[in-house]
Amino acid sequence: MQTKHAVMAGLALLAVSAAAYALPGGGTISGKVTYEGAPPKMKPIDMSMEPSCAKMYATPPLAETLVTGAGNSLENVVVYVSAGAPNDAAPSTAAIFTQKGCRYIPHLLALQVNQELKITNEDQTVHNVHPQPKRNREWNKSQPPGARPISESYEQAEFIPVKCNVHPWMHGTLAVMPNSHYAVTGAGGSFSLPNLPPGKYTITAWHESFGAQSQEVTITGSETHTINFVFKSNPN
Repeated sequence: MQTKHAVMAGLALLAVSAAAYALPGGGTISGKVTYEGAPPKMKPIDMSMEPSCAKMYATPPLAETLVTGAGNSLENVVVYVSAGAPNDAAPSTAAIFTQKGCRYIPHLLALQVNQELKITNEDQTVHNVHPQPKRNREWNKSQPPGARPISESYEQAEFIPVKCNVHPWMHGTLAVMPNSHYAVTGAGGSFSLPNLPPGKYTITAWHESFGAQSQEVTITGSETHTINFVFKSNPN
């Protein structure tokens, strides 16, 4: 009987430990993404072929292939755990990719494997949404004004360029992530990856123009590690 009680107590302890492991907490990896050198200047987008979109801008918007901020910060960089974290379940909420003003909003959308992707058209013109994956199924769908959202999902992690076959300046990216530990840098170039349990992780920063960099970080408890990524710009 004592052995049976001891085993049951041990199993209960393991259950509590597993539950604690799954709760929010653990360590955090944070930092900033910047660039060195003179970045290429983005050209204004000529939307004259689509007056309904062109009239939405007081001045022509700039291409978003490279968006920079104060202090040489770099926007639209996906920073994620590329090794060391388990592939967790996708959220039940959909990731929204909006076509407005003949642009993709956001320019880069991060979502998880098997998470629902909803693409909406808020313009007064027809768009032809054409993601171009290498690992996932490719599709190409027309979406008239007022049409219902396109609903899709992806089974494999990858970075997928998206274009509109009607409007050649429309380009965006779907960053399909294997787990929930990712962030997309905004105007200040900063990122934070919280709730990482103890372990060794590979952290990767990816940008559509500069490519990718990786660093390894070991979490031992609830500490915060600061790492930075610096991309070198080649204006040519």
